Formats: sequence, structure tokens, C-alpha cells
Amino acid sequence: MLEPVRPITLEEIRQARDRIAGTVLRTPLVRLELGAGYPDIRLKLENLQPINAYKLRGAANAVAMLSEAERKRGVWTISAGNAGQGVAYAARQAGLSCTVVVIDKAAEPKKARMQALGAKLIVVPFDVAWQAMEERAYLSLEGTFIHPFDEHNFIAGNATMGLEILEDAPDARVVIGGIGGGGLVVGLGSAIKAIRPDVKVYGAEPETAAPAALSFANDCPQIFENWTASFVDGAGGKSVFPRMWERMKAVVDGSFVVTLDQVRQAMRLMADKARIISEGAGALPLAAALTGKAGDGPIVCVVSGGNIDLKKFSELIGHG
Repeated sequence: MLEPVRPITLEEIRQARDRIAGTVLRTPLVRLELGAGYPDIRLKLENLQPINAYKLRGAANAVAMLSEAERKRGVWTISAGNAGQGVAYAARQAGLSCTVVVIDKAAEPKKARMQALGAKLIVVPFDVAWQAMEERAYLSLEGTFIHPFDEHNFIAGNATMGLEILEDAPDARVVIGGIGGGGLVVGLGSAIKAIRPDVKVYGAEPETAAPAALSFANDCPQIFENWTASFVDGAGGKSVFPRMWERMKAVVDGSFVVTLDQVRQAMRLMADKARIISEGAGALPLAAALTGKAGDGPIVCVVSGGNIDLKKFSELIGHG
């Protein structure tokens, strides 16, 4: 029986920060110098975490909160790569076995890194993985399941990023994070709205997979019927889970939809101006900020991850 959805308190977030301090990096927040005519944009560089993605925050907190009985069973999760790396990293530190049901289209470097961290991989199509996330089960797979986004302690770990953002950018007016399952923006919103309710928190999604924007437009959780796989493999789900919508609508102000070309241009811009390697999902917030829809700023864009094959990265940013 799942526990009912409840707000993530500021005290829980502060406790999570203390709990995971020895595992995660307090990542830098840097200004993206674009010159006149552009919004004031700051980048929160979660691509610099030990697994090159923010998911380590949530995974480390979720694993740390497991009971002894849950630990003995080992852990498993479902992932396109970054949550899997986070859970595998935290499990290895805790001496636990780890299995990841991984989406077949996940980038090969992500799969290799999960294996290098000691995880056993079960590769499945996206539809199978999404259904497993909804059902919180996969065939006869045993162990303690750590949901990659619909999990209170996981989101509380993600929320620690919000504390850092407000400390390093106290003048921020808008914060944007990519949306896959929603665990990042719910974490950001939970921390930021508790301290600065005037700051706007938005999601960002690719045009090929934007159920959150559809959900905000209809004021209820939606399925994105025309979902299409793309290089933005770390974000953009097929639907918004009802439990995640309940969390999201309370602390998130909406979601921006951007084109795949806008994502490519944002990846290229970060590489050119700041020498930052971002995967597609990590560039969604900057792509959204550059549309002007979030205003003049200061806007904090979360670069959620940098786990992308370098050959693929070069191909994507080489389009000009």
C-alpha cells in the first residue's frame, strides 16, 4: 500500500541535505554571458555530480532512508540511465546489490556506467519500462523498489538543489528544470516555494513528449498521445502520473514546450559560451529561457545532466 502523497517539508529537505552531504557535490551556479538582448541566465551545473546528473541527490537520500530489512533485499529501479546510475552509486556505497530495468534507447555511455557501478541491467522497450513504473513491479523481479521519481524521499533529496539555488542566486525570479516524471521540478518547487513563494518554478519539455504542459493546460493529469522518442532521452514522459500531478500542481507554475532544434541550439550555446557538455534533457531549461517566455530574469536553468555519447553530442551541436 502506497503512502498518501503529502507535501515535502523544508525540515525534511534540510535533513536530506545533511544526510547526503558526503555523497553529492554542491554544484556551482554560474552566469551564462550572452550579452545585450538576452535574459539574465544562470546555470546550475548538476552535470558535475559524480554520476554527471542530479539524480544522485534523490537516490542517495532514498537509499539512506531504507530500513535494514529493505537493505537486505537489495534494490532495483527503472531508468533511462541517470536514475539508474544514482541508485547504483548509492547502493554500491551502502554495500547493496542493485538491478536496473533500463530503457533500450538509453545512451550506451549511461548503460556502461551503470554496469561499472555494479548494477545488473535488464533492457526493455520504453513502453514496458513506463508500465513497470506505473505498476511499481516488473515480472518476478525481487528486491526493494526505488521509484525514479514518484517517491517522497527521492524527491526530498532532489529538493536539496533548491536550497543551494536560493543561497547562490538570492535574486532569482524564475527557476526552470526539465520534466520527465516530474521529480526534479517537484523537488525544486518544494524547496523554493517554502522559502521564496514569489519565485516562479517552471518545467521544460520537448515538443515530442510534453504531457506536463498538457496537464497544466487541462488542470488534470494527461497522456501525451503523440509521444515520440528523441535524443532528449532523459526527459519527456508519455503521461503525468496522478500522484505526481498532485505534487506538481501545488509547487510548480507550469511547463514550457520547446522544439528539438531549440534544444540543440541550447546545447551548442552552452558548449560554445561556457564549455559545458549537456545532454538533451539538461538543455531543456536553457532552451525554454531563450524563448523569452520566462521573462528577463534572473532565470536559473538546471543543467540536469551531461551523460551523452561524445560522438552524438558533436553531431547534434554541429548543425549550427
